[in-house]
Amino acid sequence: MTRKKMVVLSLSILMMIWSGTSLEAAPLESLVPQKDIPEGWTLIDGPRTYNKKTLFEHIDGQAELFLKYRFQKSVFAIYQSREKPDHQIELDIYDMGNVLHAFGVFSRFRNEDRPMGIGLDSFLEGGSALFYKGKYFVMIYGTEPNPSFLKEWAMKVSSGIPDHSPPPEEIGYFPKRGLKPGSIQYFPEGLLGHQFLKRGFQGTYISEAEGKEYHLFLAIFKNSQEAINVLKIYKDHLSKKGRIDSGSPHPFGLSGFKGKDPYQGKLFVLQKGHYLLGIVGFEKEKEAENRLIEFAKNVK
Repeated sequence: MTRKKMVVLSLSILMMIWSGTSLEAAPLESLVPQKDIPEGWTLIDGPRTYNKKTLFEHIDGQAELFLKYRFQKSVFAIYQSREKPDHQIELDIYDMGNVLHAFGVFSRFRNEDRPMGIGLDSFLEGGSALFYKGKYFVMIYGTEPNPSFLKEWAMKVSSGIPDHSPPPEEIGYFPKRGLKPGSIQYFPEGLLGHQFLKRGFQGTYISEAEGKEYHLFLAIFKNSQEAINVLKIYKDHLSKKGRIDSGSPHPFGLSGFKGKDPYQGKLFVLQKGHYLLGIVGFEKEKEAENRLIEFAKNVK
């Protein structure tokens, strides 16, 4: 390689490093609209930033939930209508570190499926608009319930977020048939109320026969051996606290068991790779088996 080519290559590498550093170091405040905002509105407070130590000063009652999802930092701002001073918009942008935790905290705040087509998923109801995009979770509240206006604000904030990470792939594992829209949640610990299950996803389903709800869940572990170990712990737990039944389904040769949890009801559990997947709270076993087999097929 000639000296000239080496110089050009070195400069290219430095430019990539500088560019990456600049992007990573972009302040969270830059995501807050300050100039290009809806006509007739003005920024009256903020941007104010919060970190892990100061978040309680801003949202004392909810700070612990955010910290469980590995909150990094946030920025807050208030906008006011010049025509109606009592009409205000409050904006919170939370950096959750990655898209998984951004989805997780979003999933805990929405209570049904009311999307507005913004970010990776969104929720719009009355005076509040929520969405997540990449590693960011955004909350927008208005003192007056104006859904179309809140959506306009959400679109403006979303357009300024540079993170285009895809949603967590595990969301796509859940079968669509029977799934209650907007019900999939991610828990960073204590899935189904069991600390040994650690972190994972849960989705709510509606029975085709009775119209009752039951749940599919997906617990995530570091490797297959840990999943195998926890499967045994789970079985031992139910043998003491609940019930283990014979004749458990073993689709595709997967290990598993079926039984009854004293609080969750009937359940099937399978181990596949570094996951434990299962179905709990059902009434019709055949329907539950079919749904679990479909789920197991989807899990990669």
